[in-house]
Amino acid sequence: MFHLIVNSINMSKKNRKKLEEAVDVFRKSGQEYEIRVAENKGDDTVIAREISRQPGEHCIVVMGGDGTLHDVINGMEDFEHTSMALIPLGTGNDFASIAKIPLNPVKAAELIVSTPPVPMDYIQLADGLKSINVVGMGIDVDVLERAYAGKRHGKSKYLFALIKSLIHFQSIHFTLDCEGHENEEHYGLIIAVGNGRQIGGGIKLFPEACLTDGWLDLLVVDYISRPKLVGAFIKLMMGKINKVKHTTHLRVKSAKLIPQTENWTIQAEGEIYANRIIDAHIVEGGLKFVLPPAAEESR
Repeated sequence: MFHLIVNSINMSKKNRKKLEEAVDVFRKSGQEYEIRVAENKGDDTVIAREISRQPGEHCIVVMGGDGTLHDVINGMEDFEHTSMALIPLGTGNDFASIAKIPLNPVKAAELIVSTPPVPMDYIQLADGLKSINVVGMGIDVDVLERAYAGKRHGKSKYLFALIKSLIHFQSIHFTLDCEGHENEEHYGLIIAVGNGRQIGGGIKLFPEACLTDGWLDLLVVDYISRPKLVGAFIKLMMGKINKVKHTTHLRVKSAKLIPQTENWTIQAEGEIYANRIIDAHIVEGGLKFVLPPAAEESR
């Protein structure tokens, strides 16, 4: 059965139209479906938990963006009998981009009703938090906080927030602990682990990451002087941040990033959490997700 979770918070007239078009595809398919509406923050997590506890096979169809995907995977309990799918209605749609999921709601819905889910990876933190795309701390969190606080809309808000962050952000002192890099000290501008490739509507932190390769991509960009930030910024926007001199890029099964400061924040799919340690490992093939053939071919 398909369970369409719709995040009604800030639902625009345009997205309501997309919702109607997608629902029409499910209706015409003749397959069983229901619509569940998340009215308040956190409702999508509660709904996903309820669905995954039901007997039988279920597919949770997220009708939203990266934040809703994050909330849903963190509500799921039964990963054997519950799968996921996406009809992108978000601003950045970073996961949809790497997964090659159509932004057109009709095409995305047609993919879901005609394609079985396949195994893909996800990130698991030691404290229980799950991530489908990227978990990080540093300037990426600063960018998100500035973007959320600003008055701009659409993907441009992330670009302008990034420019401000590059000017004002201070590096974070932390230690890295992973295979071959035990208790390694860093002063990081960007510290992130990824299953996907990008954040902020197209900022490619992990240009070569794959959703199904069984590896966690790790990126650390240490302190860069102000005069060199412009060049690093250009490489970041071109998807070549790993070419910057002060960059560490590794593929690992697990990694622990421990801040050496009193207060810090991390982000996962744009959701911000205070004072949580990024103690992460990759769960290989642990999530069933409806992906188009183009995404499967890139595995």
